[in-house]
Amino acid sequence: MNGISPVVNGVRHRPWPTVAALLHRLAPRTLRGRLSLVALTTAALLMLVLTVAFNAVAGHRLQHQADDELRTRAAAVATTVDTSGTTVRVLETSNDELLDTNVWIYDGRHLLEEPPAAGPLTDVADALAGRGGRRCVTADVHGPFRLCSQPVSGRTSDATVVTALDLSPYRSSADTLLLGSLALDAVMLACTYALTRLAVGRALRPVRTMTDQATQWSAVASEERFGQLRHPAELARLGTSLDAILDRIRTLLRHERQLTGELSHELRTPLSRIIAELDWWQARPRTDDQTRATHQVISAAAESMRTICDTLLDDARDGALSAPGTAEILPTLQRLTEVLDIPAHLTVTVEGPRLEAGVPTALLERIVSPLLANACRYAHVGITVRAHRAPDGVRVDVIDDGPGVPPPFAGQLFEPGHRADPGDGHAGAGLGLPLARRLARSAGGEVTYDPGHTPGARFVVSLPAG
Repeated sequence: MNGISPVVNGVRHRPWPTVAALLHRLAPRTLRGRLSLVALTTAALLMLVLTVAFNAVAGHRLQHQADDELRTRAAAVATTVDTSGTTVRVLETSNDELLDTNVWIYDGRHLLEEPPAAGPLTDVADALAGRGGRRCVTADVHGPFRLCSQPVSGRTSDATVVTALDLSPYRSSADTLLLGSLALDAVMLACTYALTRLAVGRALRPVRTMTDQATQWSAVASEERFGQLRHPAELARLGTSLDAILDRIRTLLRHERQLTGELSHELRTPLSRIIAELDWWQARPRTDDQTRATHQVISAAAESMRTICDTLLDDARDGALSAPGTAEILPTLQRLTEVLDIPAHLTVTVEGPRLEAGVPTALLERIVSPLLANACRYAHVGITVRAHRAPDGVRVDVIDDGPGVPPPFAGQLFEPGHRADPGDGHAGAGLGLPLARRLARSAGGEVTYDPGHTPGARFVVSLPAG
């Protein structure tokens, strides 16, 4: 009905669920339950085949035993039958009553003797004797009976002995075997299900433990890994996959913290300018011209903040800043010196020929700005920003006359969060220099420190030419 519920007498009736839907609902929800159900189903099919085969073999064996007993009795009765004469004679013995129990003796097709109260069973014996030879049949006459014929040959006459045996005890034994095997099957299936659940539970326990550990380690960006622990060989690939996922999570968290720190670091300067302008404007009444100037400064700072956010977010998304554009180096450097809060006692000199870098203007500002802010933080008297050509592009040198970088710290200079002396009284989180190098490398450039320059510090920005 294409999934549409039929409407009968204005009432919408839900369609009956299909067999597949019912099986899906009844299927276990857990892997442990599903594996246990598979093991139980497999064991049940195997038990069914074994039970049928066992009971078939047991029934055949019981019938064979009944036939052997019948033939033994027939052979004993045949010793009392005299076929040496022209007619068949039955000799009298001391155990006639035992031998005559369910025994028929025929001279050809003529019945000589039959058991008392044989009833309809004699008809079956007559038919069996009439067919001749050694034969056995099963008849249900007032109960299951097995009849076998045994020919007795003589010189001048032939006789046939037919013996019968009640199969009720044999059938009872077969039924007992069947019930016993079914009971054993039920016990075995219950044990199989219980042991399978126990074994699967124990086998899946390391997986559950690894899942809990992975959840815990991913939440705190732990350095613990499953490769450091001993696990079964079957779980080695799972541990390797989880380790790779944890490494990616840790990398993402580190990048997230790094981006957050870099945004905070870069937005601090324009935000400080906005706060300072607002404080100055609110200190006392201002003229319209002063108010417009304040608005212009705030607008420029806000635009700078937006540019900073766009540049850093683009780098975080793409991993490589390949946006086309060129930047005039000298105007960009001069604008930076006007925007930054440079202490009054410092002299900043921007020099060099008219050059263009093969990067957008906003990116050039973000690369040079941390270096210039760092120079303003440590310089004593003056800072020189010099642009010049290089064989592989253009370079910008940021030189200050401060104390320079301590040689033991030079190897950690561009590592995020590291400072040579955190207690030197200067603000900073140790993110500016790593940010400048990372942005320069994203554009195909580099930021390096010249340890041979003394006194002070010299940082070199290498960029492709525009």
